[in-house]
Amino acid sequence: MSTSSTTDSNGDADTGRVAVVTGGSRGIGRETATRLARDGCAVVVNYANGREAAASVVDEIVAAGGRAVSVRADVADETAAAALFDTAESEFGGVDVVVHAAGRMLLAPIAELDLADLDAVHRTNIRGTFVIAQQAARRVRDGGAVITFSSSVVGLAFPGYGAYGAAKGAVEALTLILARELRGRRITANSVAPGPTATGLFLEGKDEETIARLAAQPPLERLGTPTDIAEVVSFLASPGGHWVNGQVVRANGGII
Repeated sequence: MSTSSTTDSNGDADTGRVAVVTGGSRGIGRETATRLARDGCAVVVNYANGREAAASVVDEIVAAGGRAVSVRADVADETAAAALFDTAESEFGGVDVVVHAAGRMLLAPIAELDLADLDAVHRTNIRGTFVIAQQAARRVRDGGAVITFSSSVVGLAFPGYGAYGAAKGAVEALTLILARELRGRRITANSVAPGPTATGLFLEGKDEETIARLAAQPPLERLGTPTDIAEVVSFLASPGGHWVNGQVVRANGGII
């Protein structure tokens, strides 16, 4: 675990907001972690594998004057998830923002999908989201924000995405119910549903023709970038985005 803190001009510890970002070592999660740090949050960067990548995120945040810690945890393991939130509280005093970016994608036609792969996708994407949402509901301070990740494939229904799309549909339902269960605490819960976005997870296994075809679909005629998505998360996590609640934001450049 790596950690660093900064102090203000009087030598007192910064008492700004604290964000937990799961899947924060790569792709959208990484970009979100650094973006929230620039917004003034202390950031707990969660990872499952890729310890060095997570440490590099922490180093980047600290080099820019922010505060961060990296914590390994399987998001579908309730004990590990609880320890993740324990670290946020012990290192930075509490939790104000939770961004659940950890996810798994395995693609195959429904007729051909190995059910062990189905179980793996659903363990991370459904159970993992539920476990993190449960911890968030128990731990996030009043006035905070919870942001999960769905996918525009829920509406686009691309062939081969049966297991992944089903899991992300569950994420949307869970998030909207969470928003209603948090009534009275001024905590928002929203889900961001990216379209095709140029991350390692998305690009893996796709040929250039497939990537070009997907990039041409939005009216903006390009793939999304992790920065595009992190900006949406930043808004939803901010006081300026606090009136957006119980929504699925389809951040996909206009794909229909």
